Amino acid sequence: MKIKFKTKYLIGIFVGLFLIVFDLFIFLGTRWFLPALIISFLIMTMQFWLDIFKENKRQKDIEENFLEFVRSLVETVRSGISIPSAILNVSDKDFGELTPYVEKLANQIRLGIPIHEALLIFSKDTGNNVIKRSISVVIEAEESGGDIEDVLESVTQSVVQVKRVKEERKTSTFSQIVQGYIIFFVFIAIMLVLQLKLFPTLLEFGSSVGSSGVGFGISLGAGDDFNFDIVFVAMILIQGFFVGLMIGKFSEGEIKYGIKHSLALMVIALLVVTTVKGSLF
Repeated sequence: MKIKFKTKYLIGIFVGLFLIVFDLFIFLGTRWFLPALIISFLIMTMQFWLDIFKENKRQKDIEENFLEFVRSLVETVRSGISIPSAILNVSDKDFGELTPYVEKLANQIRLGIPIHEALLIFSKDTGNNVIKRSISVVIEAEESGGDIEDVLESVTQSVVQVKRVKEERKTSTFSQIVQGYIIFFVFIAIMLVLQLKLFPTLLEFGSSVGSSGVGFGISLGAGDDFNFDIVFVAMILIQGFFVGLMIGKFSEGEIKYGIKHSLALMVIALLVVTTVKGSLF
């Protein structure tokens, strides 16, 4: 997946920088400074993330319309015409996000480009793994002398099966996705209780015991070299990142679809921590 730098990214960056300056003048020294700063940075990169999510959605639409494209080819080939002619016949139909690639494929055939080469270019242009595998199967089967109509029908059934499995997985894992979010929020709550309640109590207890001449080796103070706040924040962010990736893997079969969950969980975690504590570390 390739995302090119666009002018709208600059707009987001300038808006984010303006909000950062505004935050420095208005909220500096208050508990709202860091939450506002986090939101500003999120706005700076928002357009980039939206394009990534949009591309993922576009790839899903391409997969769905590829199924309709292959079905149309099968119906046309059954009438007794060749694959190149069948492609030309169905190229005037609307296949959503796949339409530009189908039109380019038809134009290449009209220019006399060999069907195998045109199909390979078609699969490469879409950048979709399902289409690449399907086209590869079609080409290999035809080269080995197989019945192209049977091959196309097999490809259709394969794509339908893959789509059904993905939908069933997404449906069956919905409760696990909700549980993942709930468990993460509980984890944040536990970390905050440890930071704000338990550790200060242990520190106070250790100080009182130490002043009475008895030491238990409790060393959790702010003056120590080791900062437990950094550890807690790092644990929360790492937890959010990997929980998001696993949610994407479980629900949609690919880790890349978990990026949006990771981003959401990490941003929410930072907002909660900085709002409740008034600081990050």
